[in-house]
Amino acid sequence: MLNIIFYVFAAITALHLAWYLGILGKFAFIKPQAITAKKIPVSVIVSVKNNIDEVNRLIPALVAQEYPDFEIVLVDNASQDETIDVLEAFEKQYHNVKLVKVENNEAFWANKKYALTLGIKAASKDYLLFIDVHCMPASNQWIASMVSQFTLSKTIVLGYSALQKKKNSLLNKLIRFDGMLAATSYFAWAKAGSPYTGNGRNLAYKKDEWFKHNGYIKHIKIRLGEDALFINEAAHKKNTAICYTPESITTRESNKTYKEFIRDKRKRLYTTRYFKSFDRLQLKAFFILQLLFFGFAIALAILQYNWMFLVPVVVLRYIITWTTLAQSARRLNEKDTVYWYPFIEIMLIFTQLYAFTANLFKKPVHWR
Repeated sequence: MLNIIFYVFAAITALHLAWYLGILGKFAFIKPQAITAKKIPVSVIVSVKNNIDEVNRLIPALVAQEYPDFEIVLVDNASQDETIDVLEAFEKQYHNVKLVKVENNEAFWANKKYALTLGIKAASKDYLLFIDVHCMPASNQWIASMVSQFTLSKTIVLGYSALQKKKNSLLNKLIRFDGMLAATSYFAWAKAGSPYTGNGRNLAYKKDEWFKHNGYIKHIKIRLGEDALFINEAAHKKNTAICYTPESITTRESNKTYKEFIRDKRKRLYTTRYFKSFDRLQLKAFFILQLLFFGFAIALAILQYNWMFLVPVVVLRYIITWTTLAQSARRLNEKDTVYWYPFIEIMLIFTQLYAFTANLFKKPVHWR
């Protein structure tokens, strides 16, 4: 019986490693990305709601972008403080800043998708680039880098949004590792021909794609996932590219507490229930393989199975997964997150289980 359990364990480990090398490895071991200069007119869209400090920090950085033809569309989602005054001042100061004022209505009260819809329709350029108001572009080449990946056929570009690093903070490494792993997954699946999501903190697509799918209409009543659900619906092998150059990254402040991290984790997890069937299946399968690996490894250790067979399988698994993630982390400038990988992986498994259980009893609060 113990031998049978071990053989099952070995098979699960083999599947897990095949996933890392065959799927995640498509991004982890990818070559550095080249930038081909382009002059495609682009509208940078920023949704704002009561964000005076963030606006004062972000807009000057966007205006300073070295790109020949772009506008900045600021969508004020019914701010209730002095944010609107600051936005109006920026609109008067810069010729390429456009302000869209959204007023709450009964049907779409405080709905970010509704606000973004108005912003997209107001955009005068054919290509749209999205950044969160809490983020900052890594360089003045951010627009140029993201736009460089557009071609006649590639009309969706997935970017990476990092979290600011904090010294001597294990929580910061945990949260950043989670973001790095998520990006590795959606970048890798895009390279494999099955893109399934994107991050609205750094995302671009041609406006035609948005109109082709009637915008957010299929999930307008879901108060989450304006980025993830749209990409899950619109992206496919032929129209999706990825951008991971150092200049293309955006950054934002990390969650300050574990509670905040759990809150955001629940929102992302809740959104995935509306993904396509295959995408839901592959996300669940990856997590289940992790659980099964640890479950069988612990069971075999407790039952005192021959360590000469058990230990090599465990060591091999860690060598391959650790190496793969280290390569991905290096590509995304997150190398320090993988130093604690074995411990962080276990912490994330418990976090995922807790978030899943919490969502069974209560729906997470929507994004602003």
